[in-house]
Amino acid sequence: MGLLAALLLSGCTELEGTGDKGYITGDGQVREVAPEDRGDPVDLSGEGLDGEPLDLADLRGGVTVVNVWYSTCPPCRAEQPELTSAAERVEGTADFVGINIREYDTAMGLAFNRTFDVPYPSFYSPTGEAMLAFTGTLAPNSIPSTVVLDAEGRVAASVIGPLPSEQTLVTLIEDVAAETQRPDRGQDGGQDGGQDGGQDGGTTRG
Repeated sequence: MGLLAALLLSGCTELEGTGDKGYITGDGQVREVAPEDRGDPVDLSGEGLDGEPLDLADLRGGVTVVNVWYSTCPPCRAEQPELTSAAERVEGTADFVGINIREYDTAMGLAFNRTFDVPYPSFYSPTGEAMLAFTGTLAPNSIPSTVVLDAEGRVAASVIGPLPSEQTLVTLIEDVAAETQRPDRGQDGGQDGGQDGGQDGGTTRG
């Protein structure tokens, strides 16, 4: 946890477009994972900014969207209206939850939520330890990032960096939600890139 905290505070990175800012600039890279190539369900529980308990396991059975952010991150602030709008558009189809990092006082994150009318809770993880639950998908410097979990709680898609658009996220959510109505999707390979024998079966798009 000490190394993770050091990386978060220093903004140390190898990601193009991050530099020494400590966050990713430019449009994020979208990656989708075919159902048959997904890993284990993501286990994460903790306390929210409001002090209430949060557990991703409670959200299984439907799509869950997880966004990593902190209040003074410029791209986090820029994309929040799109996240808020997307959450409202897919209400009843997907649940949203944030992971608030780098804030050593919950007041900063709560003020952010009020400013942007954020309608969903966030885990409070000042050291970024909560990101360890997404090892293999997120790096300590993957800020902002958004992950879409399927009904089993597995990583189905991710956007590393700022959202390219609100519609990009809504489309990812709708595609993952449709899997529960198309049980054969896991047999036919889903997205094209899941059949090429790659190491992780993921597909990316610009």
